[in-house]
Amino acid sequence: MSRFSQPDPGLGHRLSRRGMLGVAAGATAAALLGAAAPATAATDDAAALTGTASGAKGRGRPVLPPGRLGIQLYSLRDKFSTLGFGPVFAELERYGYDEVEFAGYTQGSAGPITLGRLKRLARDHGLNPIGSHVGYYSDDPNAYTFAQNLEKVLDDAQALGLKHIGTAAGPFRYGATVDALKRAAEDFNTYGAAARARGMKFYQHNHSEEFSFATDNPAVRLYDVLLRETDPDLVFLEMDIYWAYVGQFRFSKRPDGTPAPFEPLHYVLRRPGRYPLFHVKDGESDPSNPYGYRMTDVGDGDIDYRRFISAVTRLRGHRLAHHWQAEHDNPAESFTFARRSSAHLHSLREKC
Repeated sequence: MSRFSQPDPGLGHRLSRRGMLGVAAGATAAALLGAAAPATAATDDAAALTGTASGAKGRGRPVLPPGRLGIQLYSLRDKFSTLGFGPVFAELERYGYDEVEFAGYTQGSAGPITLGRLKRLARDHGLNPIGSHVGYYSDDPNAYTFAQNLEKVLDDAQALGLKHIGTAAGPFRYGATVDALKRAAEDFNTYGAAARARGMKFYQHNHSEEFSFATDNPAVRLYDVLLRETDPDLVFLEMDIYWAYVGQFRFSKRPDGTPAPFEPLHYVLRRPGRYPLFHVKDGESDPSNPYGYRMTDVGDGDIDYRRFISAVTRLRGHRLAHHWQAEHDNPAESFTFARRSSAHLHSLREKC
């Protein structure tokens, strides 16, 4: 059996709790937030969660595994700053989210909050804190980063009960040469060993530049160096799927113009155990854009998430081995993004 296929002991509780409390949570959140969401949102969300939403893609098994939809809280930073954590978590519960990933533990929220209180608020709303983004390094010796304050970072992650603790910083601390990536990989191995000693997994989240080529050897893709030089038992990856496809657009040719195509999904299928987390972010194809895409709410873009998620979750022993975090860097309206992204992902069905 895969070491990632053990059942989540809290999953059944969270799912049954959501079934009992979903309507109450919607009423509570509506009272707190007034007209933050359309009046039909609760009905639409319930339909999406049961597979009856308009536009549901087919009649097969849901693509999204039960209990594995999360959201990167950075996407909702504007709401935290005005409403605080409780009302925002109530909305996320109503929208059908199961998990949350932090990017800092205040998010600019109104008033201070302790880690214990933050953990309780999340759990009170059926949300499992699954991971967090922390800085990689800084010139400030007191900075809250892995390089400067590793033990404090891990202490806080443990206090929140996180299973994963990682960074969204690129592996470019020492430059973009092959040796520079090897040195960054050594750092990551160190952080991974320290995290594993506490029962957690260290991970790195990509942007598009990881798929570029080494400045001293244009035949070598930097992401391949990172994968090769990090210990697979210590260092894990959170693929930001949107940025991986931006990387495909930007770096499918080497600097000399020779073809170097790659498919982001193939990285995952070759080594699925290294990817416990994903960022589900969408984009509309736009070849005139230097990144090849314009970021959208999930479901409004051209990334085929039915294909991507199905391909991963159909792997033997991997149905519940991964966590799918919706994200938008700068949503036009963050609650609308969260609601619509959840509804879309819950509506997806595997092909019969």
